[in-house]
Amino acid sequence: MLLSLVLHMHSVRCVLPAAVLLGTAPTYVLAWGAWRLLSALLPSRFYQAVDDRLYCVYQSMVLFFFENYTGVQILLYGDLPKNKENVIYLANHQSTVDWIIADILAVRQNALGHVRYVLKDGLKWLPLYGCYFSQHGGIYVKRSAKFNENQMRKKLQRYINAGTPMYLVIFPEGTRYNPELTKVISASQAFAAQEGLPVLKHVLTPRIKATHVAFDSMKDYLDAVYDVTVAFEGSVDDKGQRKEAPSMAEFLCKECPKIHIHIDRIDKKNIPEEQVSMKRWLHERFEIKDKLLIEFYDSPDPERRNKFPGESVNSKLSLKKTLPSFLILSGLTAGLLMTEAGRKLYVKTWIYGTLIGCLWVSIKA
Repeated sequence: MLLSLVLHMHSVRCVLPAAVLLGTAPTYVLAWGAWRLLSALLPSRFYQAVDDRLYCVYQSMVLFFFENYTGVQILLYGDLPKNKENVIYLANHQSTVDWIIADILAVRQNALGHVRYVLKDGLKWLPLYGCYFSQHGGIYVKRSAKFNENQMRKKLQRYINAGTPMYLVIFPEGTRYNPELTKVISASQAFAAQEGLPVLKHVLTPRIKATHVAFDSMKDYLDAVYDVTVAFEGSVDDKGQRKEAPSMAEFLCKECPKIHIHIDRIDKKNIPEEQVSMKRWLHERFEIKDKLLIEFYDSPDPERRNKFPGESVNSKLSLKKTLPSFLILSGLTAGLLMTEAGRKLYVKTWIYGTLIGCLWVSIKA
């Protein structure tokens, strides 16, 4: 009986935040939709400014659960500027939590509302979220030969013309690194060898297209590129071998005690513009990531494992930045659900919002 109680409490740890995060989505979409209609005749910069603020409110609630609720310790290495900038954020990809890591850094620069993602095309079908991410500035891309370069350039140019702040997140590997998926890793390593590039162990071979298009489109608008390397402490098995990184559910169940984040700020003038040269440069950056992760997971010296080289800063996020958003969104949702008319509107938003969103992204995104 005690064991079942423990298991039940363990599952509740995850269910509660998941219920709040998903449950407040219709409320958020209603607020955003109202502003979208009201701002239809205004210049796009006015719409974008308020949309960024709304997005900041929702993502602050996300961080309330992923940082304050879980109690995870955030250890920062390298050079994260204190002030917001227009940047491309390049990171290794290993978990569904990775997109929240970008939030974790952006909120510390007061740039949370400006985070936008380059996402794989299949995510546009997510109920409510899929359509909204595109409206907020996210870009859905297909892999390899189906990649639509012109579409990505046009969307980025629209945001540049409107003076939209950009914190553009790209995962150049294109898919998550999972040490248990040996065929994916072998294929990635074989591709690197075929291209005459060094074979990587703890990351996949990066693909250049989205990164090159983003940089080429925004090179006069950007301040820098952030090269971010992430490691989740505790993601090793009993034999000391790396295992799959924690999923969102596992993370919310407090199964990750620490996140180690290494940041290199690279001035745009130090990045080659021509695609072939940039491909080599990007692979070199991933070689550096690989060396950091080899040190983290495989160092023969136990004292050097589970940390990156250099000094780290234990960065704690204040409740003042996250709790108000949680209270506002959960309070508005509770109020909506307390009346019959509100409940009907809530359900219709889930149903019709999803259908209209899917129709919109099938045409536009």
